[in-house]
Formats: sequence, structure tokens, C-alpha cells
Amino acid sequence: MAGTDDTVADNDALYVLTAVLLTPAQFPGVLGDDYPAACAALRLEPYAEGYGLVMGQDGDGARWTVVIDDVSLVAVAIASWDCGMEYDLSPDDRSVVCALPGWPLAIAVAAPGVPAPHDPAPDPGADGEDPALLSPPDTEVWGPAQRRLGADAIASQWAHWRDQIDDATAFAPPGGESTAGTEGGASADPDRTGTETGAGSGAAAVAGTEAEDGPEAGPGAKHASAARPGVRRALAEARAYADEPPPPGRVRSSFAPGDARMIRADGPGWSMVARTDDIAFVLLDEVPGEILPVGRGTELPGLLTALDALAVRPS
Repeated sequence: MAGTDDTVADNDALYVLTAVLLTPAQFPGVLGDDYPAACAALRLEPYAEGYGLVMGQDGDGARWTVVIDDVSLVAVAIASWDCGMEYDLSPDDRSVVCALPGWPLAIAVAAPGVPAPHDPAPDPGADGEDPALLSPPDTEVWGPAQRRLGADAIASQWAHWRDQIDDATAFAPPGGESTAGTEGGASADPDRTGTETGAGSGAAAVAGTEAEDGPEAGPGAKHASAARPGVRRALAEARAYADEPPPPGRVRSSFAPGDARMIRADGPGWSMVARTDDIAFVLLDEVPGEILPVGRGTELPGLLTALDALAVRPS
């Protein structure tokens, strides 16, 4: 696709590597806890229709993220790539909203025949007012972006993560006490929750790492007799969403096998991934790199049903 405005060089093509959706129902969690926050991170207006983010390189090899308003086109491209089909994503120039330097997500591949991916040079005519350079979060540290990135990875590889939890061990009640909110201590190494995508990879691959690259979490996860205060706080804040609906995208519901739904919810300092017919996983800013399973018990099913009722769903 051709460049736009003065940001991408005139007559210079963008070699598309991948794309993701930025809509209330589906957006890279690394950008924010909800859709308005994700848009704000890119200095975009949170239009209800959303955007597509097309990431690639220009003829000099520089990284660019082109924002377009043709959401359907990006959705078709992602669906085709996820099915292993080729799709030439070439948006019309009229659909281009802006071009931003850099990539908000890590991409493991490069366009053939151009220099290696690198940050574009500042525009000398911008007088220092260039758009902020986009870059993926540092996986050597732990914080809100890494926490949300980890939650996205769990959602995209649910079966892998679920298989590593032995319910009898992780949720075994000491002395017969109920432990519906008890967590096991699965490790989530920040190095392993980074995003890597390939050319033509779709939304699922962008959301997280491949299963075999994920952190280890086995049936030997340590048991706690009561839920961490942070987990209790996260669940309480999630329940409060039913009384006071949060910003769009703070709670999202997507397809899961059978009649279940996959729930993604975020709040200040926490992220939750759950299936309506199963358990939940909670990640906390205050507990770096830990994935905390929450058993169904008597309260979680009702909470997940309530969250699903108010969640934004893909159209």
C-alpha cells in the first residue's frame, strides 16, 4: 500500500507484515485496559466503529504502523491468514487515518529485499513534533503492559495453560475449607509473555506467544489457604462492573468451544482471563510474573455470567 501524508515517503510502498484490529471488542491489550485507553495510546479518537492497524516496513526498512478505518478489510485479511490463506492487504489511500512510526507489538519477521527493521529517522520538517515512536513493551520488566500482554497470551492459548493446572492440587482445600478464590502459583516469566508474530499471522498469533514457548506451570503449583488480597480485590472490582458498567472494552467476550465464552476483563492493576464453563486466571501488577488460577467454587460462575452479559462482543 502507498504511504500517506508526509510521514511515509512519497511513492514509497509499505510492505505489510501483519495487522490487528482496534475495536471496542478486540484490541491489543498491551495498549490499555479498555478501548478508549488503547486509542489514547495511539492518539486516536475512540470511534465506535474502530480501526485496523497495519504494520510493515517502508522501502528503507523502517517500521511503520498505518491506521485505517476500513475495519472489515483488516478483519477479512486476519481471518484469511488464520486459515493459512494468502491475502493481499492493500487498503485504499482514502481509508488511511494516519501513519505512526514504529510498531506497538513485536514482530519476528521482516520484509524480503529491504534493510532490516529499524526505527524511522525523524522528519526534518516536523520541527520536533513527530508522532511518538511506537515500540513493544520491555519484557525484562513487569508492569501494566506486560500484565495485559500475558493475559492476552493466556486467552489465545487457553488449552495449553489450562492443561498445566491440576485442580486437585491447585484448589485442594486445607482442612476442608472452601477455596473458590484460591490461587496456585503458576509462573509467568515476563520474557515468555512477549508478542511475536509472523508474516500473515492473524489476531490469535498477535495476541500472544506460541504454546510451546510459554512459561511452565505444572501440578506442583504452591497452594495458598486463602486468596491473595489482590485477587480478592480484582474479583470485587469485576463484580462492581455489573452495577457500574466500565468503559467500552474493559470487559470483552469472545467465542470458546462448546457453548462457553472467553472472558477478558481488566482493571487498575489486574487482568482476568476466564471461560464461562471453567476457571479463571488472574494476573496482578503487584505479583510480577505470576499467573493465579481461581477455582469455580460457588461465586465465580455467577460473576462470569454477569460479565458476559455486559461485555462487548465482536460483531
